[in-house]
Amino acid sequence: MKSLQTKLAEIRANPSSRAFILADAKDADMAFGVRAPGPRGYLASRGSRAARFSPEVWSREEFGYRNLPEFLDIIREVVQQGMVDIMLMSASVNEQLTIKDGLFRQSRVTPAVRANDTTDVWAVRHGSYVKEAAQPFRSATIDHIQCGQVECDRESGEFSGANLGLYSVTFVNDLEQDLATLQAFKEFREEAERKKFHYFLEVFDPNVDSGIPAEKLGEFINDNIVRSLAGVTEVGRPLFLKIVYHGPRLMEELAQYDPNIVVGILGGGAGTTYDAFRLIHDAQKYGARVALFGRKINHAEHQLAFIEMLRLITDGRVSPEEAVRAYHGVLQACKIKPKLALEKDLVLTEAAMSYGGGSRSQVRVTQAGPRPQDPPKPASVGAETPAPAASPAVTGSPTEWPVKPGGGPDFAAMNSAQRRAYDQHRLTRRFG
Repeated sequence: MKSLQTKLAEIRANPSSRAFILADAKDADMAFGVRAPGPRGYLASRGSRAARFSPEVWSREEFGYRNLPEFLDIIREVVQQGMVDIMLMSASVNEQLTIKDGLFRQSRVTPAVRANDTTDVWAVRHGSYVKEAAQPFRSATIDHIQCGQVECDRESGEFSGANLGLYSVTFVNDLEQDLATLQAFKEFREEAERKKFHYFLEVFDPNVDSGIPAEKLGEFINDNIVRSLAGVTEVGRPLFLKIVYHGPRLMEELAQYDPNIVVGILGGGAGTTYDAFRLIHDAQKYGARVALFGRKINHAEHQLAFIEMLRLITDGRVSPEEAVRAYHGVLQACKIKPKLALEKDLVLTEAAMSYGGGSRSQVRVTQAGPRPQDPPKPASVGAETPAPAASPAVTGSPTEWPVKPGGGPDFAAMNSAQRRAYDQHRLTRRFG
């Protein structure tokens, strides 16, 4: 069974569960075009893929971006790592990896496809599309997502492609525009129900001036979500939501309204590492049970390590600050130069949720709680109550922790500082 199914069932059965769904959004080719695969500073273990750059014109280093085969290699590694629950892709990447390669057949990761590409994600170079009010549009059809063809054989009910999609809506507070958006959403829902296709719903903030103050946009979005789904019965509802995090009050407002609505957040722009880690921590604290990070993962110096830190945070094993330091430890062990020095990467900046590099009406959220002014030093044994003497400690590294007689870590005997130290040591060894 896929981990997504297990976690959704657990969340609905027990709203206080810590189960958390993590998705890697590798669907940027439906937004950014040629540069969507991201900077080549990070490649999969397979390394470079062939590409032609005429030396009299320019070099590959000058271009600086991965090509699609390199992008696919990273997706394969993330799926094999098994830390995410969902891999979101374009229909064409889904065809290659899911239908042709069978990447997800033995994996607990669920493949998903962006089922529509509204005009507010058409973030091509020199284009002005994202400056106009979002228009509904779908490149992919449900059949092409499920089986790669214009019409699937539905007798068996089994499909070689993905059977989960992201459907996106953008409310702009304009009657004509929002009516067209909801009409297209209605048509999609009806088709999805007939074809037994599952989806989750992404709700963007307005990409043009809506006339609503920034601090009120969360209320506008929450009410539109509840109002729009009130007329939709269970079979036609999304598995979960993907929305901008507007802060603790508005997250709790929506999360408490209906326990059957599973709320998730989107990641937005790259920002600092602390931005990403604090965002997922705070959103989970105030009711989110899903996070879909795209650029925050795709632009990371080490994607696998970044993803594992996200998982450690949502599992409650490390704090966002500890995760930033541990992540920098991994980068140092791997001899990867971080984009920002540790001190600067621990700064909480404003988080802009935008595809268009500033053209969307942006909601800037400073997450609840102060940033530590003086980042604490790495955890060490002795900072808290020592572990029981019955379990000897492993030494000879920057960390110490209790072990069982057979040599394995004794988690039951660890205090929190020892557990943090063990996690950081393990991650450094794994990725170093």
